[in-house]
Amino acid sequence: MEHDLAVRLDGVGRRYGVGGTWVLRGVDLGIRTGSLVRIEGANGTGKSTLLRLLAGIDAPSEGRVSGRRRTAFVPERFPAALPFTAIGYLTHMGRVHGLARGAARQRATEWLERFGAAGYARTPLSELSKGSSQKVAVAQALLADPDLLILDEAWTGLDAPARAELDRAVADRTAAGGSVVFVDHDPTRLLGVADETYAVVGAALNLRAEQATSTEVRGPTVLIETQGPQGAGLPGPVAAAAVETFSGTPDGTTRLTVPQPHSDRVLRELLTARPPWHVVTVTVTVTNADDPAKVSGGEKL
Repeated sequence: MEHDLAVRLDGVGRRYGVGGTWVLRGVDLGIRTGSLVRIEGANGTGKSTLLRLLAGIDAPSEGRVSGRRRTAFVPERFPAALPFTAIGYLTHMGRVHGLARGAARQRATEWLERFGAAGYARTPLSELSKGSSQKVAVAQALLADPDLLILDEAWTGLDAPARAELDRAVADRTAAGGSVVFVDHDPTRLLGVADETYAVVGAALNLRAEQATSTEVRGPTVLIETQGPQGAGLPGPVAAAAVETFSGTPDGTTRLTVPQPHSDRVLRELLTARPPWHVVTVTVTVTNADDPAKVSGGEKL
């Protein structure tokens, strides 16, 4: 239904210049609220153009874009020559997103800390490294908890801890009911987590059918064994949305299976619930579709 969509494209086409070649044409796409959508395609096929149309940065040459909610966008190339410091730019963008100045500065500081860039808060954007600039670009999109988050190669240039933090932020957004659309050159990015995957081919957008093969390796999951208050259900919205399997054992232990990007938030909800849950073990697993045996490493907590 229309009210379940974050944004909808009907018969959308885009070309540059009168009589120019169509980059996209006849695109019909609805992004459901709370969904994670991956866009694939070869270089130059129109992936970035599609994201810019979804974000409202470009207008379609034909067709209609409707239903767009509060949207934030991370571009493929961040304009780092802007006349701001990192904290000044993020505070400004927080105000653009509708936050009060104090709240915008606080959220800016929090996101710089989460991405390991707090030490660059007062550094001019023009003096930041590529990686630090990318952290600022991602932080500006996450400041105000957007309904629709659009990421164009947003992981590129980030160090490993920041990439993991962005994975967690994506999981948080979808668990909270936001929608995320992303392009990334790494085929394993959020593997097994996306609700839908589309491919841009020959100016058209096609829903890709996910077909398991004998060599397919699914994205890592986390098995959490925990003991909670008697009769208690899952303690928070992230856990309720993210948990794939939920089963009990005769000794009162609850076993939860969670995609790895969601695991930190699920564990946090378990441990901060009132009364808290007791986490017994946490095991990361990778499953081969042709062999149910799991390669795993567990940590006793």
